[in-house]
Amino acid sequence: MGLDFEDRTDFEKADRGFIATLSPMTIRNADGAIVFDTSAYAFLEGPCPDTVNPSLFRQAQLNVKNGLFQVVEGIYQIRGFDISNMTLVEGDTGVIVIDPLISTECAAAGLALYREHRGDRPVTGVIYTHSHGDHFGGVAGVLPDGPGDVPILAPAGFMKEAVAENVYAGTAMTRRASYMYAIGLTPGPDGQMSTGLGIQTSTGTFSLYPPTVDITATRQTETVDGVPIVFQMTPGTEAPAEMNFHFPRHRAVCLAENATHNLHNLLTLRGALVRDARVWSHYIDEAIDMFATDSEVAFASHHWPTWGTDNLIDFLSVQRDLYCYLHDQTLRMLNQGLIGIEIAERIELPPGLDDAWCARGYYGSVSHNVKAVYQRYLGWFDGHPSTLWQHPPEAGAVRYVKAFGGIDNVIDKAAGFTRDGDLRFAAELLKHAVFAEPANSTAKNALAEVYTQLGYGAENATWRGFYLMGAKELREGVYPTALNLAGGMAAALSIEQLFDTVAIRLNGPRAAAHSLVIDWQFNDLDTTMRLTLSNGALIRTIDPRRKTDVDLTLTLTKPQLVALLAGRGIDGIDHAGDITVLDRLLGLLDQPDPNFAIVTP
Repeated sequence: MGLDFEDRTDFEKADRGFIATLSPMTIRNADGAIVFDTSAYAFLEGPCPDTVNPSLFRQAQLNVKNGLFQVVEGIYQIRGFDISNMTLVEGDTGVIVIDPLISTECAAAGLALYREHRGDRPVTGVIYTHSHGDHFGGVAGVLPDGPGDVPILAPAGFMKEAVAENVYAGTAMTRRASYMYAIGLTPGPDGQMSTGLGIQTSTGTFSLYPPTVDITATRQTETVDGVPIVFQMTPGTEAPAEMNFHFPRHRAVCLAENATHNLHNLLTLRGALVRDARVWSHYIDEAIDMFATDSEVAFASHHWPTWGTDNLIDFLSVQRDLYCYLHDQTLRMLNQGLIGIEIAERIELPPGLDDAWCARGYYGSVSHNVKAVYQRYLGWFDGHPSTLWQHPPEAGAVRYVKAFGGIDNVIDKAAGFTRDGDLRFAAELLKHAVFAEPANSTAKNALAEVYTQLGYGAENATWRGFYLMGAKELREGVYPTALNLAGGMAAALSIEQLFDTVAIRLNGPRAAAHSLVIDWQFNDLDTTMRLTLSNGALIRTIDPRRKTDVDLTLTLTKPQLVALLAGRGIDGIDHAGDITVLDRLLGLLDQPDPNFAIVTP
């Protein structure tokens, strides 16, 4: 059957309930710098250019729609003010905010637009659907004076998972996210073409207030500002800590990010824990069973709602079947001896999934999701002895180039594969050429051109982003990373998490020659944390009972620790012992590089 480009149903849904938007759709920070802007997407009103996959162009046309929308009476959404949606549910005395975007500026602008049309209602509750930064980072924009006594609800494990994803590996993830979301590219026919999941990511101020109410069990019911909410726990789906929930009075179900209008990621290209397609499918089926017949509308933290009980059941059934099919067929083929890249080449979705707009690979892809399923069960090793101990990229590249008789031969061979339309193998050859001779402009320009053509053909927005950002950096050098998710979260971390961020920066080889013990006595928490440096490892012990010789004792508060780790010194911190020990420890910490090379050595 194939894709039906005459089908305008999604456009009708994306427009339904529109109330108003900003004009221009530009959001700035306090210094006047733009943090989110859709004015460059006017080209989406015209025909699809040759440099964009027509299916992705259609998705971008849907994602660019922005403003305040009514879902049902009492539930409203801010869409197109960030990559994610912010939902507002009216309660007895104010409004409950679900998922306040990435940036405080965008969340504040969205709330102001809502208040302009629905009245100046106070925020009386906040719900984080899951532990990804685009669903909580703007919380200070809707609660600018702090949370006070406003309840903040989140799934159990939220803080642990938010830190693990956004802080521990945050530098590397953020750098890779700049490729995935094409942050360095200008929107246009030759550049950024939405993210598939939303039009673009904002670059404003990131924040986090810890939850005050943990949702721990499916069917747990909470009443917030007079609004009853029934929760469904969905751990291990789109995020390690995630939940769906139902509004019985409104006959509406929030699907978090578990069911959106595209195929999602089982392993996002920026990096994350591998998600479980099997339980993802199970939880969608459970949501159908729990909520569908009592719902007239399903909405999510991205894209547009689905109205009508039968329609939302159909939508959820496609999503359920999609993740189940990818999981089960990958397992079937790996048990026949195929490896991940082989399965990715062979697998074909059945027509009922392949022809469904809501199952297209705009954000996740069948190819990289199949490899994620393989990785979840069998890991990085494909079982072939030759891949057990391969050379790293630079060393391997030098050997490939030598085997081909020199870099000129590699470039010539790649040109032949390019002419024959085999861009994938041309990219493989030219990658080796660039890693063998990073200063060779002929190799870099040839690879940039191959990446450009691969990007133009990609239906998947994140693949397009990786290809075109790779081309840009080959031609122009590294584009600096703008976001600092970890910095905006520091005050919300526990002291254990804060010391973990120190431990992962410790330069083990240099630290191996040192030993020290520091006790950190927190007089605002009635807690002592002992740090022991031993054999290049930094061990933390909370409220230690074992007596030992301590080199330094610091008496402080948690805010003073945050300030110290941010480089503001030890003013106001009492100490006993050798204060130079602290300098020795801090001197052993590496500074993460937010702009490390990706397409060059």
